[in-house]
Amino acid sequence: MSARQAIREPTECDRQGDRDRRGSRCLLGCLSLCYGEWLLASARQVSRKSLLLRPDIWICFSLESESKMTDESKMTDEIKKTEECIRGAQELREKFQKDPQRPAYHFTPPWAWMNDVNGPLFWKGRYHVFYQHKPNGAYRKLVESEPARMRWGHASSADLVHWTHHPIALTPTPGGPDSGGCNSGGVVVNNGVATFIYWADPGGLCLATSDDPELIRWTKHPANPVMPNPEPDAPYRVHDPCAWKHGDLWYTLCGSRDPDGRDVAYLFKSQDLIHWEYLHPFYDSNPRWIEDGEDCAVPDFFPLGDKHMLLFCSHLTGTQYYLGRYEDDRFYLEQHARMSWPGGLLSGGFTMLDEKGRRIFLDWIREARTPEAERASGWSGVMTLPRILSLAEDGSLAIEPVPEVEVLRLNHRRHENIRLTADSELTLDDVRGDRLELAVEVDAGDLPEFGVKVRCSPGGEEQTAIVLNPGAKTLSVEMGESSQDESIQYLYYRWAKESPDGKLTIDAQSAPFALADGESLKLRIFLDRSVLEVFANGRQCVTQRIYPTRSDSLGVVLFSRGGSVNVKSVDAWDMAATAE
Repeated sequence: MSARQAIREPTECDRQGDRDRRGSRCLLGCLSLCYGEWLLASARQVSRKSLLLRPDIWICFSLESESKMTDESKMTDEIKKTEECIRGAQELREKFQKDPQRPAYHFTPPWAWMNDVNGPLFWKGRYHVFYQHKPNGAYRKLVESEPARMRWGHASSADLVHWTHHPIALTPTPGGPDSGGCNSGGVVVNNGVATFIYWADPGGLCLATSDDPELIRWTKHPANPVMPNPEPDAPYRVHDPCAWKHGDLWYTLCGSRDPDGRDVAYLFKSQDLIHWEYLHPFYDSNPRWIEDGEDCAVPDFFPLGDKHMLLFCSHLTGTQYYLGRYEDDRFYLEQHARMSWPGGLLSGGFTMLDEKGRRIFLDWIREARTPEAERASGWSGVMTLPRILSLAEDGSLAIEPVPEVEVLRLNHRRHENIRLTADSELTLDDVRGDRLELAVEVDAGDLPEFGVKVRCSPGGEEQTAIVLNPGAKTLSVEMGESSQDESIQYLYYRWAKESPDGKLTIDAQSAPFALADGESLKLRIFLDRSVLEVFANGRQCVTQRIYPTRSDSLGVVLFSRGGSVNVKSVDAWDMAATAE
């Protein structure tokens, strides 16, 4: 054996030492022992002097070994981290799959918290939706006095049904004007460039742009905040904005509450989205329509038919809207209606216009679970099914689910000509489940109370009733028996404020709804585990969260109260899951 060959033999010890996950000192010690043994074994063949004359071999060998060890150690650490992530992802996926309350075909964040829908946009053939997101856990913030540090979550879809989650679009910049959070806002297209306008904490209004066709990468404007938060004595406030272009000018609204405790939106104009001039309050609030203490949060202003619509959310009562005339930089209110009523949970919607000219509405459905239950589940917040908003012939708002959701239908069942006698019930034995679409048509006539119960347990311990009351002219969802979980509560107002009759909670959400003479009732009911959306005759929709605890709460029942009913037809479909 030559001296050169013998000197290379200790590299086996190097590799073995690394496999044993020893540190560099152990490795060098092992190498020293190996060299010592080799020196004794090789003394007859190679003189000690010849080794000492080649210090370069020792140095190169030591550096090469340490370098290999460091690279392999880094790779080992990376493998550990990756496999820990895989195990965590598997555990979270299994947890969500087993969660009986997590919706399967409504949009939910991939994990953790979501709230307001922000700036949805149809862009280059895809529907993009952005939303307030807290990726750390299913909570907005843990300490009330601290900023929420919200992000903008992002997802897109080719069909409004199957959504792809993307990386977070906006995240706070430490030390920047949005260090406390990238809060709600909208999106516009400025000279072909998608542009966010959002309220930043603590700075004010900020901009971000994207030249990415998939809207993945965004760049914050160097002039941020383009509209700083004003001094306390200023005649306006800066809050969640929306923006639009009219003529050669850009306009933005900042919704708020005026000093008298009424809803208000402040109007600004600009030539370039950067330099803004305050104009005046955009409209005059009408106390006949709005309760004291309501505000105009998350505004979205857009044309609809020959009118304009101002969609907004009150922090007290939830999502609502005005219809009216837009003239001379002012909005003249003609109609007001709500999309969420006492006990309801819609709280931050927005719209987009697609290539078909459809005005697509999406909203955030809050939870009725305790904050602890939300955090333990790992997710909070759901989005409504996309809805098409339009003007009916009488100038009122028409509301329909997008037809794209019909692709999810499976296992069609149909029942026709069902006669319900007074105060009777009929269980549809072949229609059961927690993911269903039901289409129910009831003949016109002198209707008594009629309804459909879903998520019914065999003994009726859990059930949720959808009720038409012609006398009261209401469409209601009754939640009093929806869940045996006593922690589930439906607040009268969004926050813990007593109702006019002194109640904090309510067990039914009731929307105004009346049938015209000779008009039949047509319900479309979408059930997705803990989410319930009820569309009535294309002009009303009641949205609710329910949380049955029993695995057998799957039944569907038709019922009448106070008179007989002729049910013309019931169509039922199971609905395919779009998320695992």
